[in-house]
Parts: sequence; structure tokens; C-alpha cells
Amino acid sequence: MKTLTAALVAGVSLLAASATLTATAPVALAASASPLADPGRPAEDVARDAARKPLELAAFAGIKAGDRVVDLIPGGGYFTFVFSGLVGPTGHVYATVPAPAKDYMAKKTAVIDAWAATHPNTSVVYSAGGFTPPDGPADLVWTAQNYHDLYNPIGPAAGPPNLLPINKAIFAALKPGGVYLIVDHSAPAGSGTADTKTLHRIDEAVVRKDVEAAGFVFEGASDVLRNPADPRTALVFDPSIRGKTDQFVLKFRKPK
Repeated sequence: MKTLTAALVAGVSLLAASATLTATAPVALAASASPLADPGRPAEDVARDAARKPLELAAFAGIKAGDRVVDLIPGGGYFTFVFSGLVGPTGHVYATVPAPAKDYMAKKTAVIDAWAATHPNTSVVYSAGGFTPPDGPADLVWTAQNYHDLYNPIGPAAGPPNLLPINKAIFAALKPGGVYLIVDHSAPAGSGTADTKTLHRIDEAVVRKDVEAAGFVFEGASDVLRNPADPRTALVFDPSIRGKTDQFVLKFRKPK
């Protein structure tokens, strides 16, 4: 994800005030009622369940049947597929990819499109700047292991990162009372954004400050992905720590 997420931000930062999206149309077949047992999930996803704890995270986020969920920068769809089963046939999951990354992310998006063909409550959505789903605001905007890369400039001409427009666009995408849930790799306290590019980690205090500045209210944190044995000084892709990093889980709410 390290190059992917940075590519997405190039267009999002310029167009964050817009809420125009286009979605691929899924084929109407039954959605899964048992998200982790769904036979359509890739084997590599199933193998990661013990470490990623998707049901515990979903419970903390408050996902329920009928919810409309934006999975922002979904990668290969790991959480998209789990959420599809949780929201059920009356809900919907929008795997949302900012338009500038459409070609770059095509291979991973194809996996999600294949899922959507048999799960009508799932759509791949391409954002032209905003993140509001095509048919109205969401109950939850979720992004996992992506936030740090929003601070990584692209190319020599890139200016200082400004995440306020992005977070405001997410605020606009939510219903009043909606939740913004961020999971990311933890950097040492007080390190700010110093490690976002070198280690792909971020100080959670920066994330909280950013998001609250956009109008969100901090509701709490979960320790479900904490790993005190992680010294938080290694690149997250280093074999010694990959899949076992200390991660923070922050929950914010849009006031009603």
C-alpha cells in the first residue's frame, strides 16, 4: 500500500469538496450471513483473520445489519468482504477508490468486482474527490493502514501535506452521528509524522488532532491490535514485525 495510497491522495487533495462518485453495478445474488465463513473469501484473507481481528474491530466500530459502509482505499478488499456479510442484504459496502488510482489499483479492484458479482450489497466506487456514496450519506467511513501514507508527498513538486480537505470530505460523507474509524501502524509517541515514509507508521496523536480539526468528536480507542512487543522502530514490511505491528484503532463520530 505504500505507493498506492500516496497515488490516491494526489487527486483527492485537489477535489475533496466534490461528492461525485460512480459505482460499478453488482449482479443480484445472495450476500453472506456469516462473514468469515463465506466461501468467496480468498484463502490468504482467511489466513490473516487471527492477526487482523476483523469481527472485534467491526464490533468496536458498531457495524450492524442495514448499515452503509465506505471502505476507503480498500486494497484487495479484506475488510470489504467481511463488512458485506455483516451489513447483510439491507445494507451496502462501498469499496471506495479515489479516481486518480483507478488504473494503478485495477488488479486489486478486479478482485472486489468479482466479489460484487455474487454479493449485490457491495460496489466498487471511484471518487472524483468526495466520498459520499452514490445514494446518500454513510453510517461509517473506515480506513485501515492507510492514514500514514496521506502524509507522504508525491514527487519533487509536491507541497506540504494538507489533510484537512480530505477529513472534511469524509465528514460530509457521513450521516449525522456517523462513525469514522481509523486503524494504522503506531509510531513512537511524540514522533509526529517523521516515520510516515520511512517506516510507514504515524503517531496517533497526529491523527486525532487532524480528525478533530475537521469537526469530528473523538469517541474512544481500542487496544485489540496493540502489540507491546513491537519497538515501533522497524519498517512495517520488515519480516521481523510484518503482520504483528503495534496498531492503534481510533473511533470518531460526526455530531448529530
